[in-house]
Formats: sequence, C-alpha cells, structure tokens
Amino acid sequence: MTEDRAKDLELARKGRLVGIVIAVTMVLWMALQVVGGQLGLPERFVFLFDFAAIAAFVWALVVVAQIWRARRDDKG
Repeated sequence: MTEDRAKDLELARKGRLVGIVIAVTMVLWMALQVVGGQLGLPERFVFLFDFAAIAAFVWALVVVAQIWRARRDDKG
C-alpha cells in the first residue's frame, strides 16, 4: 500500500469517527434533555449535559479542521 493511500484511509477513518461522534452526541443530548425534564432533574445536571455535548462538538470541529488541513496540504 502506498503512503498516499494509507494517509487517505486514515483521513477517511477520522471523518467517519467525527460523523459518528456528532450523530451520537446529538441523539444522546436530545434524549437526556427529554429524560431530564421528565425526571425533574436540577438545572445543574441539564447544564452538565449541555457542556458535555459542547465538548464533543468542539472536539469534532478540531478534528474536522485537522482533516481539512491535511487534505489541503496534500494538494499543494
């Protein structure tokens, strides 16, 4: 396998991981909002869920930027 092919596969793997993280984060965040409302959880727990979702989205944004830079650098 060539180096370019290996790098492309690695970037594709990172892209899939980012997509999975974004999708799972959205679903879990929405589910936790509903469950938290039904259980009457205090606001501090709701904010904890919000901050966890924000952290996941920031991580995803950073990885997407890394992928974008790697692809840009490959093209010259």
